[in-house]
Order: sequence, then structure tokens, then C-alpha cells
Amino acid sequence: MSPDRLRTGEVEELLHAFLALKTTDEVWAFLQDVNTIREVHDMAQRLAVARMLAAGEHYTRIQEVTGASTTTISRVSRSLNYGADGYTTVIGRLGAVADAHAGRGKAGE
Repeated sequence: MSPDRLRTGEVEELLHAFLALKTTDEVWAFLQDVNTIREVHDMAQRLAVARMLAAGEHYTRIQEVTGASTTTISRVSRSLNYGADGYTTVIGRLGAVADAHAGRGKAGE
């Protein structure tokens, strides 16, 4: 199925809803309203897996740390390697945010 067929008007509205949120508390509240807690935790686990894969960690270590199944790790790996680059974008931006926070901490010492 074409990605354009999946990106419906309702999906576009959802994307804009995320962009309208300004704080992590607002995002958390929205995620709780539109997902089950299990779904939120599953997404968080997949992001953790993606970050570890991007850092070169082995599947066994990722399983130990995250509790993710090999199936989940494989799916995330496939998305990292052949997906739409969403994980790559987020991981890069989170790294930049972490670097900025670290830099501010050092400047204030």
C-alpha cells in the first residue's frame, strides 16, 4: 500500500495535534488520552531499542536492558535500515538536545 494512502486527513490532523503541544506534560497527557499505557510503553521501548541499535549494541544486550523480544528488535532494526528515517531523525535530535543540556551544565560549573 502506498504511504500516501496511509496518510489520511485524520492522520494529518493527528500529526498537527502533536506539533501543537509545547511541553512534555502536554504530550504525556495527550498520549494517555489517545493510547493505552501499554501502547505508550511499547513505543518508549521501541525508541530505546532504536537508540541502542544506532549505538551498535548487540541484540542480546538490548534484550537484557529493555526486555524487548528479538522480534521487536528485528522490526526496529528493519525500520532503522529501510524505514522512513523517523527513528534516525528523532535519535539525532535527542542527541543534539542532550549535548545542549550537557554544554549548559559545563558552562555553569
